[in-house]
Order: sequence, then C-alpha cells, then structure tokens
Amino acid sequence: MEPALIWEYLIKSAFILLFLTGGFAYLTLFERKVLARLQTRVGPNRAGPMGLLQPVADGIKLIFKEELIPDKANKLLFILAPVITVIPALIIPAVIPWGRVMTIFGRQVPLYLADINVGMLYITAVSSIAVYGIVLAGWSSNNKYALMGGLRSSAQMISYELALGLSFVGPILLAGSMGLVDIVEAQGAAGFLGWIKWNLFQPLGFIIFLIASIAEINRSPFDMPEAEQELTAGYHVEYSGMKFALFFMAEYIKMIVVSMIGATVFLGGYLGPFVDKWPWLGPVYLMVKTVVLLFLLVWVRATLPRFRYDRLMAFGWKVLLPLALLNVFIAAVLTVIFGG
Repeated sequence: MEPALIWEYLIKSAFILLFLTGGFAYLTLFERKVLARLQTRVGPNRAGPMGLLQPVADGIKLIFKEELIPDKANKLLFILAPVITVIPALIIPAVIPWGRVMTIFGRQVPLYLADINVGMLYITAVSSIAVYGIVLAGWSSNNKYALMGGLRSSAQMISYELALGLSFVGPILLAGSMGLVDIVEAQGAAGFLGWIKWNLFQPLGFIIFLIASIAEINRSPFDMPEAEQELTAGYHVEYSGMKFALFFMAEYIKMIVVSMIGATVFLGGYLGPFVDKWPWLGPVYLMVKTVVLLFLLVWVRATLPRFRYDRLMAFGWKVLLPLALLNVFIAAVLTVIFGG
C-alpha cells in the first residue's frame, strides 16, 4: 500500500474519532437545551457563553472524581467492560459514507473510510458486540441490581435486534446491495426531486428502525437496563469517574451513529440539491439529517413514559417482529414488481 493511501486512511480515522468524541460532548449539551425548551426551563447557561463550556466542565469534573472498585468485584472485567462497550460505537462509522469523491490537493479522495460490499452486515455485527460490555459490567460488579440491568440489556438486545436487522432488508433489496454507498446512490439523484426515491417512503421499515434502534441503545422509553426507580441505575451502579463516563460516552456516540445510519439508509444520506456540482455539500446534508433524527430521539425521551419490562418484551416479540416480517414481504413484492 502506497504511503499516501496510508496517510489518507489515518487522517480519515482520526477525523471520525474526533468527530464522534467531540459530538458526544456537545450532544449532551444539545439534549439538555432541547429538554429544557420542551419542559419550559432554561437549561445549562452558566459555564461559558450560553452554556457552551458545560461539556468541558462536566469532563473536568469526571476526570477528577474518585474511582471506586468494589472489593468482591472481578477487577479485570470491571475495568474492561466500559472499554468493550465504547469501542464498537467508535468503529461502526467506518463504513458510513459522508459524500462522494472530492478532489483535495489534486488527489481524488472518497468521503468515506471503507466501502465494503457487506456494510450493513458489518453494522449489525459490530453493534451487537456492545452488549457484552454491559453484561460483563453487571456481572463483574458483584451487585444484584447491576446484574439484573445487564441481563435486561441482553434480553432487550436479542428481542429488538431481530426487528432492527429486518428493517434493513427493504433498502438492501431495493438497492440490490449491502454496501452503504450503493444504498445511498439507489435513493435517487442529487437534484431537487431526488428525495422522492428515499427509503423513507417505506414508512413501516423506517418506523420499525426508529423504535428498534431506540431499544438497541437503551434510550428512554426503553431504558430498562438502567431504570433508576427499580435498579438504582442498573448495570453501571458501581461505576464512577471516567469508567462511568465511558458508558455515558458509549450511549451518546451510539445515538449519533444510529442517527447517521438512519439518515444514510432511509433519508438519502449525503444526497441533496447540487451535490453533483459541489460534492462538499454531501457531508452538510448528512449532518442536517442526522441532527433532525437526534432531535427526534431527544423529543421521544421528553415525551414518552418508560415501558413496564414485561410489556417492553411483549412489544418486541409480538408486535415489532411480526411487523418487521410483514415489511420484508412488502419490500420483496415491490422489488419484484418495480425492480424488474
């Protein structure tokens, strides 16, 4: 491999990691500001102008907090669990395309790290790994509440990942490929009328994706693994300092990643007006669509009450899974009729 290509991969990887870690910090501020607005409050406004330094203050606080490890805990797994949770969230975006090919310093640079032909399979496989960190965190803490949170998370992941995977089948069938770039390009031209071919117009698949992805990342109203009223914070109850911050970071990075996947697979990704003429608009369109989905996730948290756990599991198996199978059938029929 030529040195220029190695440097290109290294720069792209560093950019993705910096974007996700910086995005995590300011997503917390975004969420607190949106929640405050929805609940007629002010929100963070003390640290820096308009509260913009609040994430920095939170980070400094967590760095200097004392870290405790329970005496009877499995210390190795207790330390490894947050790392196992956060790494999958950081490596999933490697296959998400930000745009088409751009000319930078006379060199043709594709705006993605990797375009593999099984990109959707990569996403579903890697996203499943994070639950191991949550289960190990609950078990290694030697705390019954933490263990119950870990078991809830594993059961929830198994239940909702089936529907999540099936929601991707429609876009894959219509694109005839599991590669993310192919799926985006199959969603229409970049012009003003390109949006009429977005996979958003498979509404059942898009709704199933939203519901299952919220359950997958343990966000309200599906945050049963960390239900403070029942489990005193669940699987991370024994964690403090930067180890707790890693769990926190994993959740918010997964919010960003899930929104990027939704924008890519269902909302046309980087496509939009004038992308053919100015390729740099591609990342802008992707970010706008991602922020819209992030706002939707925050809005859901502010609006809906938490499910009872037995109803959450019943909903996944008895409602969402049959609907996902129905969506696959509809997508297959439409592909045969219109895809030729």
